[in-house]
Amino acid sequence: VEAAALQESMSASVAEEESKEAEERAAYVQSLPDVGAIYGIAVSEVGWSHFFADNSYSMAPTTSYVTAIRATLNGQPEGMSGTIRYRVNLSGTGWLDWQEDGAEAGDSAGTAPLEGIAMELTGDLETYYEVLYSVLQDSKWTDWVSDGAEAGTVGAGLRVDGVRISVVKRTGDTVYAGNIDPNRPMVALTYDDGPSPTVTPRILNCLKENGGRATFFMVGQKVIKSPDVLKQMVAQGCEVANHTFDHTLMTKVSPTDLANQLVATNQVVSDACGISPVLMRPCGGAKTDAGMNIAGAISMPAILWSVDTLDWKTRDASQTIQTVLEKVKDGDIILMHDLYDATGDASETIIPELVKRGFQLVTVSELSSYRGGMIPGKSYSQFRLVKTNEK
Repeated sequence: VEAAALQESMSASVAEEESKEAEERAAYVQSLPDVGAIYGIAVSEVGWSHFFADNSYSMAPTTSYVTAIRATLNGQPEGMSGTIRYRVNLSGTGWLDWQEDGAEAGDSAGTAPLEGIAMELTGDLETYYEVLYSVLQDSKWTDWVSDGAEAGTVGAGLRVDGVRISVVKRTGDTVYAGNIDPNRPMVALTYDDGPSPTVTPRILNCLKENGGRATFFMVGQKVIKSPDVLKQMVAQGCEVANHTFDHTLMTKVSPTDLANQLVATNQVVSDACGISPVLMRPCGGAKTDAGMNIAGAISMPAILWSVDTLDWKTRDASQTIQTVLEKVKDGDIILMHDLYDATGDASETIIPELVKRGFQLVTVSELSSYRGGMIPGKSYSQFRLVKTNEK
């Protein structure tokens, strides 16, 4: 009896010690800085894209497909060994050799599509972080996989039309892309027509203080004047997005002019912060079939909204606050404009109050990650807990 009691005591002591070590390790991992993937895709008949931010939707135009990928890391802790490496399954060839840290995997000069990808971290990075990835195939995003597992169905004649990559901390718990908990409510705050050199930084500071992120649909000609604001957006994990170059209505210009507007804005955003937008918002929410075809041809979904604050009209912080807090629901995309002091005032109340109510403040791309995803040329106004979100 005494021996059994001693054994039980020793087992309990070992279990307690192991639990303590696990807690200490998890606390250490949480204290590490966030690391993000930066990646690009080569598209048939187009070539290499700009680079995309962690957990962004890098997608081929509706008539094209992905022929190669490349990826690197942003924010790797100083002195921590390792890198990101990846390989691809090239149609007609099979799995190619592993590549790493920005090198090409695939055949950007060829016409063969990718059928699958696999990725992993190496060195100390592998101990403390995990890379998650998914591909767009047959008009659907695959489930997230990690640690060298294959994403995509190979050998079935299906091509890869898009790629998502996200690096998360390896805490020992279940991890999700973007460090989002899909079981908790989330909303996407979106801001149009900026950036403003005064209002946008106020909103960014409030987001940072409250652990939130937002999506900024920016006008290209204003981006040129405030590149440092965009750098801060990216540093905080916010999403940079496209609102045309000079606030052009889709219904008022030719498809060619719209394409030029979107391409020019993508370029100035990329020049400012090193990251290219993957989303566009039609000015005024006005759409045409021809314009949506252009969005698809440039690999961009169109993002509308489910809560319109009318802040541009009222210029009244209290009214904006009331509209959001009375209407907000899980999965909403909330429309505001980061041009007005009143919107900055409202945001400084809305952001902490939404967090207090249990909402995760995420980007549009993050919101869609566990709500069905997005594809180019389609429009989305909300992401509820349903499989189809197209409008």
